[in-house]
Amino acid sequence: MTDWESRTLPGFFFGSNHTPAYTLVVMGRLIRLPADAGDRVTLLGVLWNVVLFMVKLAVGLLTGSAGLVADGIHSASDMATDLAVLGGMHLARREADEAHPYGHGRFETLAGGIVAGALILVGAFIAWEGILALYRGVHSFPGPAVIAVAVLSIAIKEWMYQRTVSVARRVGSAALHANAWHHRSDAMSSIAVLAGGIGGVIGWGHADQLASIIVGLMVVVAGGKTLVVVLHELTEGGLGKDEVARIRQAIERVDGTQGWHHLRTRRVGRETFVELHVLVDPMLSVVDGHHVATGVEEAIHATCSQPVRAMVHVEPNVDRGRRHPTRKLPDA
Repeated sequence: MTDWESRTLPGFFFGSNHTPAYTLVVMGRLIRLPADAGDRVTLLGVLWNVVLFMVKLAVGLLTGSAGLVADGIHSASDMATDLAVLGGMHLARREADEAHPYGHGRFETLAGGIVAGALILVGAFIAWEGILALYRGVHSFPGPAVIAVAVLSIAIKEWMYQRTVSVARRVGSAALHANAWHHRSDAMSSIAVLAGGIGGVIGWGHADQLASIIVGLMVVVAGGKTLVVVLHELTEGGLGKDEVARIRQAIERVDGTQGWHHLRTRRVGRETFVELHVLVDPMLSVVDGHHVATGVEEAIHATCSQPVRAMVHVEPNVDRGRRHPTRKLPDA
């Protein structure tokens, strides 16, 4: 059981694994939640974004706070990207077929790219609005109600960031990681609203605009970093150096391996694909060579934290002037 399904939230209660499936009780009605942790945390984000959008829009209109109304629109954009991530994860779980022999994991990666693009656009919009307001000499003096809503939004969205990024790291999802940063960008825009509210209380009407510019630029940078990760995967980028080093060490610990070459890695959605050639004693039988290959596959599986598919090609350890450099292991 994850540590948030059993918590009680205003209007909601999340069940646990003691029931046949994850459940959500809303106004006395029992709703079954999806079993996938990424779907559950994204669905939770949708619910909170709906609540925050309505609260921010209502208070913003009542108090005349343009910043809070804009922040409410930002929460609505969060809800839209949540739905995009849910759709991407749903498509990514489809089984491999003739058209997609490596599966459909890239749909989840594409969803992450959509969220990253949304982050960049939202951040640029927030910064541009702040610059225009400064140029026009606009002063903002929102009341204490705006401060209270901003504090509530910061707390909820930072909590959602922590929950989403935790699941993203556990399952290895670029889309969830991007969506986590969208939650944090909403928290950052609420910080700008909070700064404007506090500045208005103490009589400084430009606090909101300056905070908006800074926060907007931070959101753009976060979106840019996320987009780089997404593009790295879409362009067949390999795993990081640390991950590859752990895979190499795992290969070399398997009994029967006398060397290896042509190690290639890539990530497709939440899955990792590893291919390599392993050198074995040329006098081994086909069955024994197969056992060595199986041992290498099991070692790679034990090393990688995400689901992995390993393909091992076995070769006799003889000198044939290979084009590929071979890592030969020292004699025991």
